Amino acid sequence: MMATQESSPLSSLDFNVIKELTLEEAKAVDQLILNELSSDVVLINQIGHYIISNGGKRLRPMLLLLVAKALGAAEHNHLILAAVIEFIHTATLLHDDVVDESKLRRGQESANAVWGNAASVLVGDYLYSSAFEMMVRTKNMRVMEILSKTTTAIAEGEVLQLLNCNNPETTEAQYLEVISRKTAILFSAAARLAAVIVDSDPAVEEGVAQYGQHLGIAFQLIDDALDYKANKEELGKNLGDDLAEGKPTLPLIYAIKQGTEQEAQILINAIKHGNREVFNDVYQVVLRTRAIIYTEERANEEADKAIEALAVLPDSPYKQALISLAQFAVQRTH
Repeated sequence: MMATQESSPLSSLDFNVIKELTLEEAKAVDQLILNELSSDVVLINQIGHYIISNGGKRLRPMLLLLVAKALGAAEHNHLILAAVIEFIHTATLLHDDVVDESKLRRGQESANAVWGNAASVLVGDYLYSSAFEMMVRTKNMRVMEILSKTTTAIAEGEVLQLLNCNNPETTEAQYLEVISRKTAILFSAAARLAAVIVDSDPAVEEGVAQYGQHLGIAFQLIDDALDYKANKEELGKNLGDDLAEGKPTLPLIYAIKQGTEQEAQILINAIKHGNREVFNDVYQVVLRTRAIIYTEERANEEADKAIEALAVLPDSPYKQALISLAQFAVQRTH
């Protein structure tokens, strides 16, 4: 059972209340992002602005800023790194949508659907390059070391996911390895960097990094559960996208193990052939085997671990917001 903090006004999981705590810093980060997107290459401006301005919760920059404020204050270098984290995240989205041949992102046409694959890949590369150019300004070798390792891990996670595509024999452990590298590592880096900038004690740095890692895993687990239960308009993409791409996510992996031989075969064929047409049949198996519930339970376990890791931080409204962020990650509907 996930821990709650009933005495705090933030325990209501009001995401807007959490955002308010870093509102001024977030505005400064947004301005920094807009400044950095200014290029004399018009297409870079167009695609960069399109994807950056196209909704999104800005969870990763918010996480960095909340940890920074929980540790005392958000300095100028924190703002730079919050922008860096968002650039890296956006670059991965551009590349993901090309690899997955996605047509929707956050309820609107994906950049590759509008401008084509080549432009999306190249602008993604530009954002990666800009991120590294910005991080150099911190003049902190540990920052560069952390982000270099992070981007390498993300790329490894992408390749591992590609290898697992259309493979119904993918195990839960293999799936978790993919999301640990592909998604959670950037959450972890965001939290760790907030501590590195202010020379925090190693135990504090490791604690907040663990918080970010578990939060990222919980977030992705819920994302994968929502692919089988969310409202399409809220989710901002087509239901069954993961199925259509042949991705063996946890709901499918668990349902194969728990289903009858006939049910397992339906799922195995769907993964092998990436067939959205059988979504309703797959959905019925996922529902009967309680695979969505299992996935949500695993996400709750990760959220609990994230909250436990925050023991390294002193009590403050910002620590409470981080607790609420973990709760929000697993209780959201999109």
